[in-house]
Amino acid sequence: MIRGVHHTSISTPDMDRALRFYRDLLGVEVVFEVPFDGAEIEAITALPGAKGRVAMLRAANLHIELFEYAAPEAAPNVTTTDGPRPVNNHGLTHLCFDVTDLPAEYERLKAAGVEFHCPPTHLGRGVRTTYARDPDGNVVELQEILNPKSRMRMDF
Repeated sequence: MIRGVHHTSISTPDMDRALRFYRDLLGVEVVFEVPFDGAEIEAITALPGAKGRVAMLRAANLHIELFEYAAPEAAPNVTTTDGPRPVNNHGLTHLCFDVTDLPAEYERLKAAGVEFHCPPTHLGRGVRTTYARDPDGNVVELQEILNPKSRMRMDF
């Protein structure tokens, strides 16, 4: 029986930089951070010689798993060779955080150097949102649900 979603996972070439973004700027809690390697990891990932660091983060009802692989070497990231990956490409498109006072969060993060696609935008149905990029070019949505009766509302 599937009970629900536990986490999403992001591979990063620089764990410390990713932690500064998710932990220090977004305030996400680090549950654990450990090195990984061995036959079990190689079997699970289907990557011979897999080793590196993994961190599990928690933001209310969402866990985010960050991987930094020391081996094997990753293919070049589209964000470093061709500019930011468009959100309509197949694969993980974005990670969404529920926030309060989106305009204040936008200003705080923008002042810290976070790149945004646009200022907070009203989408109707009592929702305003914006997309930002983490240090690896992954899209992070910040969404504020303004209508307390919205079906999109999360009750933490």
